[in-house]
Amino acid sequence: GGQLDLLARVVAAEAEGEPYQGQLAVAAVIMNRVSSSRFPNSLSGVVFQPHAFESVTNGLVWRRSPSQQAISAARDALNGVDPTYGCLFFWNPSKPVSGWIWSRSIAVRIGSHVFAR
Repeated sequence: GGQLDLLARVVAAEAEGEPYQGQLAVAAVIMNRVSSSRFPNSLSGVVFQPHAFESVTNGLVWRRSPSQQAISAARDALNGVDPTYGCLFFWNPSKPVSGWIWSRSIAVRIGSHVFAR
């Protein structure tokens, strides 16, 4: 459906080349945001929140076709699987990121991303 496709696209754009667990974790963060009162309460609201995801801002999300792995990760996250234990943020520590993000407490590292609450 539309939700699965949208989530799989963000996973493909944000976590291409990551292990399955890493793709699932990115999808789980997005679903955790949907459930959190601090973020919009729909999947599209979270995904299209201004500046939330670089791949949405720069349009990459529409240029990359999700792999079967990204689709599976999105499906599992939609079904409630969450290897991040409720994290709301993720970033790649080897890339430039905004300084405030380091104030979050890192819960888990999966692949090249860290995940924080």
